[in-house]
Amino acid sequence: MIAAMDVIGNPSSVHAEGRQAKALMEKARAQVARAFGAERADIVFTSGATEAARLALRSLDIVYGADIEHDAVAGQIATTWTADDDGIVDVPDPAASTLQLANSETGVIQRLPEGLAVSDATQAFGKIPVAFNWMGCRMALISGHKLGSPKGIGALVMRRGTDLGPQSPGGGQEMGRRSGTENLLGIVGFGAAAEAAVAELESGAWDRVRALRDAFEARILAEAEGVTIAGAASERLPNTSCLVSPGWKGETQVMQMDLKGFAVSAGSACSSGKVRESRVLKAMGFDDRAAGSAIRVSLGPRTTEDEIMRFADTWLAQREKHRARAA
Repeated sequence: MIAAMDVIGNPSSVHAEGRQAKALMEKARAQVARAFGAERADIVFTSGATEAARLALRSLDIVYGADIEHDAVAGQIATTWTADDDGIVDVPDPAASTLQLANSETGVIQRLPEGLAVSDATQAFGKIPVAFNWMGCRMALISGHKLGSPKGIGALVMRRGTDLGPQSPGGGQEMGRRSGTENLLGIVGFGAAAEAAVAELESGAWDRVRALRDAFEARILAEAEGVTIAGAASERLPNTSCLVSPGWKGETQVMQMDLKGFAVSAGSACSSGKVRESRVLKAMGFDDRAAGSAIRVSLGPRTTEDEIMRFADTWLAQREKHRARAA
């Protein structure tokens, strides 16, 4: 990205500077495609998965979705498919439906049906092996910052033969599918992050993360009576742990952990500061009290055993203080 800052050309220009910028962009497109198991021509760069969702759901006749989808998807569909207590969704009409690959709050991984119209792969991409050519859906949504790229870059991935058509007037960039001068620095960063993500997967980094997550959860369940792990009975992403501690508000936990030097979430960060019971957990059958007590603990390849166990020490101590005050 630092090197790309010196490239002043517009990727749509035909002069030498423009061709240089275009070459960098197409290299990144190839990097993202390889990492996601797609073809280079399948990748349409966007400002993120939210814009990709808008493009996909507007272009296809999508009328069904699950009650656990991210707000960027749930806000555009008639929600009818319901998750079970383990967070798994059965989709009776795949061709007219969207279903996420993995949930942002619980990490629960879905079994995508063949012929699915759209899948939100934002959370899964880079954490588990994913190949768009094997997913069986017509379109997928991905976001760069989940891999470590700069924020504000993502992509809509389209199966060949799917007609999106121009969604906004303009210069016809991205093969006429998404007008507007491309975010070259973001795209270059996305490509580099995608390539790095493949290396992490192949090195077994995420297997180590899963082992740390499982050890952390085992300790929490052994020492904190009444706490549950949402979606624990299902296959989950290796880095996600959703702790449900009824009676101890999630936003309170977030603030207390922040004061102790730990960053956790009471749900999706994309909720933009909203404080509310988790819609996802309520869809899974948790009551309001439980759904309002959940926090999401996320690990990464650079998380150490010392860090996650120091977090466990701190969280367990704060929980005991809360219980003492509530007694």
